[in-house]
Amino acid sequence: MSDESRSRVDNASTKSRIRDAAITLFAENGVAATGVRAIASAAGVHPSLIIHYFGTKDALRVACDKYVAGFVREYKHKVMRSGMKFDAADLRDLRDGPPLMRYLARTLADGSPHTAALVDEMVNDAVEYLSEGVASGLVRPTDHPYERAAILAVWSLGALALHEHVKRLLGVDLTELNSEVAVESTYGQVALELLGNGIFRT
Repeated sequence: MSDESRSRVDNASTKSRIRDAAITLFAENGVAATGVRAIASAAGVHPSLIIHYFGTKDALRVACDKYVAGFVREYKHKVMRSGMKFDAADLRDLRDGPPLMRYLARTLADGSPHTAALVDEMVNDAVEYLSEGVASGLVRPTDHPYERAAILAVWSLGALALHEHVKRLLGVDLTELNSEVAVESTYGQVALELLGNGIFRT
């Protein structure tokens, strides 16, 4: 590996380490209560490197939003392409990484102007992966693809923002990445029943 290539790898690794440390601290303490020095300490870097790679803490937060939205997008695409044959146990490697769903739950409720941009991105992503679900035969077609995506995204994100109450009422922690939440729990089974069969008689 050339010196230039090694430098690019080192830069990418340092940048990812800073981002992961920020996700973890933002998830635990909130964005407002987390300083650049704390993130740098957790990442094992000098605070100046955060400014070097991201410019500001605000820009770092946006990078974290993008990373988490990208994870959700890729996971949903895999599910839709596989027609629910995707093994949610593939998420096991992420459990030792930063708490992505806990980060999302925290940031959805923090009142930041960035929250609207994050929700908009996730709704637009939902339009795309639901379209894949229609193509694979998993999802019924609709004359209102954007509106359906928006409603489903808001329901899903709302449950995540209220994850403490979901855990209290149903015994499931939606901030944990595991197959039980996705499919096997009562929560997962009832959610699939509601989405697959509906509630009202017609």
